[in-house]
Amino acid sequence: MKAILLAAGLGTRLKPLTNTIPKCLVPISGRPLLSYWLEKLANLGINEILINVHYLAEQVENYISQSPYRDKITIVKETALLGTGGTLKNNAQFWKDEEVIVIHADNFCLSDLSGLINSHNVKPAHVDMSLLLFTSNQPTQCGIVVMDADNVIHEFHEKVSNPPGNLASGALFVFSDSVYERYFKELKEHTFYDLSKDIVPNMIGKMQGWIVDDEYIDIGTPESYERAQKLI
Repeated sequence: MKAILLAAGLGTRLKPLTNTIPKCLVPISGRPLLSYWLEKLANLGINEILINVHYLAEQVENYISQSPYRDKITIVKETALLGTGGTLKNNAQFWKDEEVIVIHADNFCLSDLSGLINSHNVKPAHVDMSLLLFTSNQPTQCGIVVMDADNVIHEFHEKVSNPPGNLASGALFVFSDSVYERYFKELKEHTFYDLSKDIVPNMIGKMQGWIVDDEYIDIGTPESYERAQKLI
């Protein structure tokens, strides 16, 4: 299994903190957020990691150059933001025939994710992707899912005013090796695509949910950032 860490975002909701530091490097209890992800992936035995960078890219590149995991990492610098889906399409050669875990590096997760990987390994044959889920107290700000008794997702509502519940997408995915051919092959390169809006809806009925077994936070606002600080 390979990993892709999406780390190119501008972090606008977290300003002024992100005026001078990229969102993926904001400190959580004195450690850059990215360091938690790299350690977690190493503990899962993942040895090939792609990280895209854009905003304050030099800071991320400098950090990675000093990381103990630097030999596992390929950095891709985007001169223009391609969106989460566009980044995956443009870097298809890295992952298209592989199982890959796709992570938004501006989230904070205390789970070791072994349960997610184990769940994916025993998924139903027709399922192409596993999606981390968490319970949200702000469901209108999230992608909300509806699952059946087998944890297969049959509805996905992206930031709607009247969501049918509070079980939310953590935007952390495990793709099977069939995903590129089925969902990405026909997309255009060098084009902006949002993974949750443009691609995930096409996977309804073909993805399973896994409810996270520890804290999971989108470090998107000063309030959520402060909450994360109290967890370590």
